Amino acid sequence: MTCAACARTIEKQLGSTAGVEKASVNIATRIASVRYDAARVRVEDLIIAVEDVGYEVPSGPLEIAEQAEARDLKRRLTVAAVFAIPVFILGMTEHWPLAQMILTLPVLGYAGLPFFRDAWTALRHGAANMNTLIALGTGTAFAYSVWVLFTGGMSMDVYFEASAVIISLVLLGRMLEARARGRASDAIRTLMGLQPPVARVVRNGLEVEVPLAELCLGDQVVVRPGEKVPVDGVVREGASEIDESMLTGESLPVAKSTGSDVNGGTVNGAGAFRFEATKVGKDTALARIIDLVKKAQGSKAPVSRMADEVSGYFTVVVLVIALATFGVWLYFAPVAMALVHAVAVLIIACPCAMGLATPTAIMAGTGRGALRGILFKGGEALEAAARVDTVVLDKTGTITTGKPVVTRVRALNGFSEPEVIGLAAAVEQWSEHPVARALLAKAGGGTREASTEFRAISGRGAEAVVAGRRVLVGRGEAGAIALDVDGVRAGEFEISDEVKTGAADAVRDLAAMGAKVWMITGDHERVARDVARAVGIEDGRVLAGVLPERKQLEVARLRGEGRRVAMVGDGINDAPALASADVGIAIGTGTDVAIEAGGVILMRGDLRGVPEALALALRTLRVIRQNLFWAFIYNVIGIPLAAGVFYHWTDWTLSPMIASAAMAMSSVSVVTNSLRLRRG
Repeated sequence: MTCAACARTIEKQLGSTAGVEKASVNIATRIASVRYDAARVRVEDLIIAVEDVGYEVPSGPLEIAEQAEARDLKRRLTVAAVFAIPVFILGMTEHWPLAQMILTLPVLGYAGLPFFRDAWTALRHGAANMNTLIALGTGTAFAYSVWVLFTGGMSMDVYFEASAVIISLVLLGRMLEARARGRASDAIRTLMGLQPPVARVVRNGLEVEVPLAELCLGDQVVVRPGEKVPVDGVVREGASEIDESMLTGESLPVAKSTGSDVNGGTVNGAGAFRFEATKVGKDTALARIIDLVKKAQGSKAPVSRMADEVSGYFTVVVLVIALATFGVWLYFAPVAMALVHAVAVLIIACPCAMGLATPTAIMAGTGRGALRGILFKGGEALEAAARVDTVVLDKTGTITTGKPVVTRVRALNGFSEPEVIGLAAAVEQWSEHPVARALLAKAGGGTREASTEFRAISGRGAEAVVAGRRVLVGRGEAGAIALDVDGVRAGEFEISDEVKTGAADAVRDLAAMGAKVWMITGDHERVARDVARAVGIEDGRVLAGVLPERKQLEVARLRGEGRRVAMVGDGINDAPALASADVGIAIGTGTDVAIEAGGVILMRGDLRGVPEALALALRTLRVIRQNLFWAFIYNVIGIPLAAGVFYHWTDWTLSPMIASAAMAMSSVSVVTNSLRLRRG
């Protein structure tokens, strides 16, 4: 593919194939994403559909195909330059037109052959693209010059140098564009390079090195100082500190010991340990991250729809303008002048810049985010994040650590403190709630009383039968956790949940960006307000006592007020609210359900990733708008200038060679502007 028109042609072809529900083609990543009914169409049928409109699907990895394309471009550019330079010199002196023609033949016949071949293929399928404009422009200039050379005598103007130089400049532009586009996807190559090619495993009592592809679940993997962790697992022996910055963006090493989770691609410190492989292949965290980044980079943002529509008709409109330009100039000037302006119009027009404006920025932005532990699931999520003006934060596990501790126990109505603690532990031994874990930790180890008929009451607590008595553990009137035995208040527990480091900084940064920060929680209002004040959230923006099923309704209410809402959470009960927000931001240390529901995933549990993600999205959207603006302005100014619209008043016009240089640089400038996002 060479321009947005190519992508649109393939997209329409795939979309019209029986059994295909949706097709999206990304010009920057060279990837077609297709949703289809496997019962009606096969992948082989999709490949045939692409080939039927004159394009090729690489049989091997895309990277290998791109490397081969880069080598081919370099060879053709070398040939073009070797012959175009003497043609250009001779053209400037207006000597030896026959020699100019002979020297131009290799440029058009070899270096420029793909332009003519692809233009012919597109024409056979009733389409037109960037190659159509280049082939028509250079071919017309060459054909006219040959006609003049053999019929009009040696004194008439010829434009062999224009054809040769245009081909050379376009090839140069495409090579520079390909290199820049490759740098935009460096993030994926960086992530893919994190995993070592081999792992050291214990088999039959011996340490042996095996290729990563041969690792199995349950393998005992040995990691020595300074080595990379090959796959995900759980430490079974030893201890160390691991650098996880390449996955989470967290710069400080993380201590690991027996029972700790480790992830493939991270770097071991000075210690050594043995771990059990729990996830291998495409199931590892690193593989999932790479997959998410690939999907995000291949996606489209809503802001690109107008550019896609315009580029779909762009080539045909340019052909009409070029024909009109030739006709008008032919009426007022010699045929040579008319031809020069028509060719300049064909050459300067550039749908490539418009087609590359959005995808290259998304590639660079999502790639930068991935290296910082921020994963955008697609262009739509990225654009939604850039427009956020209201951020709703869940409390437990998001603002706070989610690891509450019991700070005080009060026994009431004749019950003793040990009895109150024991009854609470008997009920909560069946629960996975953070408060339940705090109560169990307070009870310590040892044997607990048996309980039956356990029942969790959503948002309120849990109950069970202990020694024939019905025991309820739930929220009390003043925010404490209450224990009732057969309807009698037996005791109360005061629970505190530590605020995360950086939470206050995150709230301050969000406020500085102009976002209104809210907190939503199922906790009692007094507890909620204490946490809100600790991090700097205004009292009027605290939603307390909100049951899990109502969080979604509160988010919907805020959206109904015209706000663009980001919901930040980490738990199962946050998933509906995450899904109902304009963009859901899931804390990566949370549950898989929350992560699936979020449009943005923070690999760290640090809340400071929220303003960083929103700022990155905002910068990316700003770059997209800049790219689109310059792509449109370039064509709006360049095409009339090439057509000679201003010639009568200013004598301003463009030669075809200058037009080709401008066209080549327009795409390069768009990609280069997008690459600024990689620097943060």
